[in-house]
Amino acid sequence: MKKNSLYKGTLQNIILKLLSKEVKMYGYQMTQRAKELTEGELEMTEGALYPLLHRLEGDGIITSEIQKINGRDRKYYLLTEKGKKQQATQEDEMKSYLFNLNTIFNI
Repeated sequence: MKKNSLYKGTLQNIILKLLSKEVKMYGYQMTQRAKELTEGELEMTEGALYPLLHRLEGDGIITSEIQKINGRDRKYYLLTEKGKKQQATQEDEMKSYLFNLNTIFNI
């Protein structure tokens, strides 16, 4: 990640949101999509992304599947049913949090 340590606390929310919109993604694809959506403000590092993906998979929030693309294995990540519920809950919490921050910073 670059520019702002505030993103670190929301990386899980970001990953779950991306997966909720794209159905399945591989790691590099997630980093590029986040970078694109934030116009370069958010650059996820492999050192931040992959340990979190492994933890989420271990917790049953995401699952993975390997597909062979151009002769190479590519690992795709998908939300489980548990992950879909958690993503929705976390999105509601994040929206409330952002609303409250906006309220505070606009006084």
